[in-house]
Amino acid sequence: MSTDATEETLTDGFNLVIDALKLNGISTIYGVPGIPITDLGRLAQAKGMRVISFRHEQNAGHAAAIAGYLTQKPGVCLTVSAPGFLNGLTALANATTNCFPMILISGSSEREIVDLQQGDYEEMDQLAVAKTMCKAAFRVLHAQDIGIGIARAIRAAVSGRPGGVYLDLPAKLFAQTISAAEGARSLVKVIDPAPRQIPAPEAVTRALDLLKSAERPLIILGKGAAYAQADDAIRALVETSGIPYLPMSMAKGLLPDTHPQSAGAARSMVLKDADVVMLIGARLNWLLSHGKGKTWGAPGTQKFIQIDIQPTEMDSNVEIRAPLVGDIGSCVAALLDGMGKGWKAPPEAWTTAVNARRDANLAKMAPQLMSNANPMNFHGALGALRQVVKERPDIILVNEGANTLDFARSIIDMYQPRKRLDVGTWGVMGIGMGYAVAAAIETGKPVLAVEGDSAFGFSGMEIETICRYNLPVCVVVFNNNGIYRGTDVNPGGGSDVATTVFVKNAQYEMLAQAFGGNGVHARTPYELMRAVNEALDTGRPTLINATIDERAGTESGRIANLNPQSALSKKK
Repeated sequence: MSTDATEETLTDGFNLVIDALKLNGISTIYGVPGIPITDLGRLAQAKGMRVISFRHEQNAGHAAAIAGYLTQKPGVCLTVSAPGFLNGLTALANATTNCFPMILISGSSEREIVDLQQGDYEEMDQLAVAKTMCKAAFRVLHAQDIGIGIARAIRAAVSGRPGGVYLDLPAKLFAQTISAAEGARSLVKVIDPAPRQIPAPEAVTRALDLLKSAERPLIILGKGAAYAQADDAIRALVETSGIPYLPMSMAKGLLPDTHPQSAGAARSMVLKDADVVMLIGARLNWLLSHGKGKTWGAPGTQKFIQIDIQPTEMDSNVEIRAPLVGDIGSCVAALLDGMGKGWKAPPEAWTTAVNARRDANLAKMAPQLMSNANPMNFHGALGALRQVVKERPDIILVNEGANTLDFARSIIDMYQPRKRLDVGTWGVMGIGMGYAVAAAIETGKPVLAVEGDSAFGFSGMEIETICRYNLPVCVVVFNNNGIYRGTDVNPGGGSDVATTVFVKNAQYEMLAQAFGGNGVHARTPYELMRAVNEALDTGRPTLINATIDERAGTESGRIANLNPQSALSKKK
């Protein structure tokens, strides 16, 4: 008796992870290959995904995080277990703090060995560690649960206030097999992962009534407003209201920095003098002096309206008189509807005073930006880059450092939304090359990364990654021979250099040359502008070593107040 048996088609954990990601529109993975996830990267490439391999997991994680910010889909970072996972954890925590949707996927040791602490290869209870650093954390133990696990990670990353999610995949999971038909049924396409949250009508009315009563109103735009991609509605709200607005650094470009209502160059004045402040996607954290203190007016004289999707954000530092809970697009649309055609502009005395202070400050700064000193100072060098961005408003600017960040934030105008990417809420250094790679990959636009020499050191080896993938990234290293400046001396008089001093006159441009890119040394603003324009014209990976006067920097940029001094040294 003969039988016509057909062998059952199988799938495995490797394929199910990739199929689940692709089903949900995720086409790029950032990571570092190694045991036990090397074959996952190979198979993902074979199945049409783009897998961008870095030299360090932290940089891959930062790339995934900013990819999430730019696309509103969770960026995915893939790492090996234990040390690789820990390297990616900084980026995961930073993504959560900055509200960037990101999923860190790490291979891990087997549960039965980890739980008994029997000394497995790179043994670590990664899930327990990750839970304290992110919005949600999940572990998948069975192949048939991979689809659900990835669906839960995606929804957690983008719903409500976005953030980082950890997904733990033990090595044994990848080799598990189930029937292909069962595997296909187990996959989940996430439907409406970030649904709109409509604000309560009475909350909208309360906010509008408070704005109407204001004599000196101010709108503050945060990076949450940029993430929302409600650009037209936000611009309409600002222009319809007639209220001066202050953009936080990553919100620059939501409206052009040259807009007549921009109060960026009058920041100190408007924060201190405003009587009603409306926060859109901005938090009253340390970046805004917690809404109190010398930066702001006398306690109790200012009233706050806050738009945020997270109810518990309200009253976190000061009383919020008009909390508006909901997604930014819906809240802004509701405010616009409530304004109607009869909206009254703020008092002319206020807008005239703001404009006068802004124009005076810009006029005062203008001559400094024309400096042609050799070696360059920060104003002269950034004045040259300011002109480049003005002529190329579509490029993406990545920026980090101490003085390099602080001066660039106020000097370089932005003209389009989500074109300025920087250190964000934590002020963490090392985001530069990861952000630059992901910005080029996700947008296809040229990228200009302006780096302090200290900040560049955290991720500088990724120049090889930029060259390997032939990305249109131009990196400018502001080289002043040290952290803050290169003139410090060892207070103990020993042979070691001061802790803040680097090798003098380092030739950073040779890093790019080593990997086939273009390396340039710029000593004057003209040379810097010419080199940047050439790099952006050609799209060739370029590193420009921009010599900055080593005396030009200031301690801790503009946050020296956060750097405590020895009580004993104060008494001397």
